Amino acid sequence: MERKETIKSRIVEIICLLFVLLFVYAAVSKLLDFENFQVQLGQSPLLSAFASWVSWLVPIVELILALLLLFPRWRMIALFAAFSLMLMFTVYILIILNYSSFIPCSCGGILEKLGWKEHLIFNIVFIILAAVGILILAGGVSWTHRISKPAVLASIFSLTTFFSVGTVAVLFLLSEDIIHHRNNFVRRFPGNATQVKEIDLRFSSYYFAGEANGKIYLGNYTAPLWVTRWDTLLQKRDKFKIHPCRTDFPFQSVQVRVLPPNFYLIDGSVPVIFKGKIKDWRGDVKWNGTTTFSHYQLMDSLTLAIRSNDNIKGESQLGSLYFGNKSKARFNVHLLQKQIDGIFDVDGMLHYDSALQKLVYVYLYRNQFIVADKTLNLNHRGKTIDTINKAQIKVVNVKSRHERKLAAPPLIVNKTSAVCKNLLFVNSELLGKYEPAEMWKEASIIDIYDLTTNSYQGSFYIYNIGKEKLRHFIVREGNFYGFIGQYLVHYKLNKRLNNLYQNKRQYKIRH
Repeated sequence: MERKETIKSRIVEIICLLFVLLFVYAAVSKLLDFENFQVQLGQSPLLSAFASWVSWLVPIVELILALLLLFPRWRMIALFAAFSLMLMFTVYILIILNYSSFIPCSCGGILEKLGWKEHLIFNIVFIILAAVGILILAGGVSWTHRISKPAVLASIFSLTTFFSVGTVAVLFLLSEDIIHHRNNFVRRFPGNATQVKEIDLRFSSYYFAGEANGKIYLGNYTAPLWVTRWDTLLQKRDKFKIHPCRTDFPFQSVQVRVLPPNFYLIDGSVPVIFKGKIKDWRGDVKWNGTTTFSHYQLMDSLTLAIRSNDNIKGESQLGSLYFGNKSKARFNVHLLQKQIDGIFDVDGMLHYDSALQKLVYVYLYRNQFIVADKTLNLNHRGKTIDTINKAQIKVVNVKSRHERKLAAPPLIVNKTSAVCKNLLFVNSELLGKYEPAEMWKEASIIDIYDLTTNSYQGSFYIYNIGKEKLRHFIVREGNFYGFIGQYLVHYKLNKRLNNLYQNKRQYKIRH
């Protein structure tokens, strides 16, 4: 009998020693590489929103449990706590493998070489060891103690299991809601973009003029009458020269827009709009009015979405310009929200989503964007995941020149952006939480937002070419095209990123 008890006692000692080794090594590994551990939690599909405090709590709890397991008096409590902790880790893995939108890389430290399934088996083994240790200790307790009674023991196991599973499940649900709708600047990388090709254009003066029917059209700021057409694989190139019927206008910022079968030559500072067919690239004056504008996007063959300035205050406003037989301009002065001067502080990028038939305006210096319908009625105001909600700019008036200028370099939040179907893609200029600063020296980051649910969906990297970073891009049907210095690059979005818009059944903005 004594020998049997001795064997049981040694089994408990071995179990406790294994847990001590596991917890001490795991905790020390996390603390020695704490920044990387925080980054791993920040990318976790379960704990992204709670990475800041969970990254400290886990190693501290592991060290406390390792200490308690060394003292026989506290072993029962410590083994129940170890059972609960390992069960939490196991539920965490099960949710990742079965319910998560993506599977991140595995843990570091002692389990760095294990995949998620091997990690799951490892955890289950330690759960069983903890349960065995608890049962042996409970069997050695006098029957006068409640813990030794099977019903009480079963109840404690049940409550511990319920608490462990429930805690992880609640954290998962809360984290998902926070990340997608109330994000505290924690990025996720559910998928990636793979570079397919890069073309040396020799000049960095190109811009995207349009895309349709498997063709991409490029304009050139320094050669405004030339259009370059590529196929979507960037294998075949054609060049065309526009022949406007008049060249006597005081042009300042001529750009081309292509919406097959038509092309448009536009200068909002004149202002004038030429229109013609891409079959011969001959353009006639379609409109020459008095409404000047800067940013613009075609909504249909005879309507532009524009950003103009109020004639009295000079502040920016969004509107639409119909340039048919009876031209008409209309504005909604309430769409852009003034914070400082109503000009620089509302600067941004204007897009039109033909699938949603919505206007999307992304502010340059703050974490906000606007979604409106074709008639300029506001649908909703969205936020990007960074925390800059007020433009950090300084504006001065130069009285001698009657000019208003920026007195210092502004903090750019959303550098450039693009819209494809229900998704908004934003090239952010700010580093998020738990992100390695080295990556920002090597790549540009693209954040994705679902316009139908007004939610953040994930991010991916576009790598620099030399020291040149991404300056402008478009996204079409899972294909990413961007200008990096003098190069035109083509990336393929992987399946996880592609599914964000391909599987949508309808495009309806949720208010």
